[in-house]
Amino acid sequence: MNKSHEVEYCNLELRFDRRQIQNLIRDLIQEGYSLYWSETDVFFLISVRSGRKLVKLRFQRVRNRYKIIGDYIIKDEKLSELLEKLINDSRGHAVVKRFKDRQIVIENIMFGEIIRLVEVSGMEHRIIYQKKPFVTVEEVIQAFQSKRAEERAIVLRMELDYELSVLHEAITAGREEDAALSKERLNTLRTEMIQLEL
Repeated sequence: MNKSHEVEYCNLELRFDRRQIQNLIRDLIQEGYSLYWSETDVFFLISVRSGRKLVKLRFQRVRNRYKIIGDYIIKDEKLSELLEKLINDSRGHAVVKRFKDRQIVIENIMFGEIIRLVEVSGMEHRIIYQKKPFVTVEEVIQAFQSKRAEERAIVLRMELDYELSVLHEAITAGREEDAALSKERLNTLRTEMIQLEL
């Protein structure tokens, strides 16, 4: 174990199936780690002995898949490599902070790919790498010139008025199930209004 090695993993958004967790367990065992795991209806927990520390990786069940939860500070280089392989294989999102000699290198990862790399040294920070956006200037101009949002806004307001009258009628008639469905539709319309900034 390299004592100067320290990596912090934040804002992890990794989703994968049970097979990928089993592959991680297999890789950890092959690397000689002492570990145990447990599972409930909600969580899958892998506890890995790394030197004197016990690192607990927590996976939350989401239907028939899993997502890793929590932030982790790893001081074991090989364990860091395995966690980064998991981020890459699951095409996940994460913020990875590498601490070295009073310096922090921060990697922003989206879909398993580094999109931004920043070096922080004291009060100064320097962008080492930033992935160029896929949107072109022409596409931005087209989006500003488009009337689709304005046209949709008019229709959206009419849909909203209609749905409010449906809700009023359902509440007045005491039809709770219809009222609940109407509220759901109103919530969907509300979300769309927020997206269109109305």
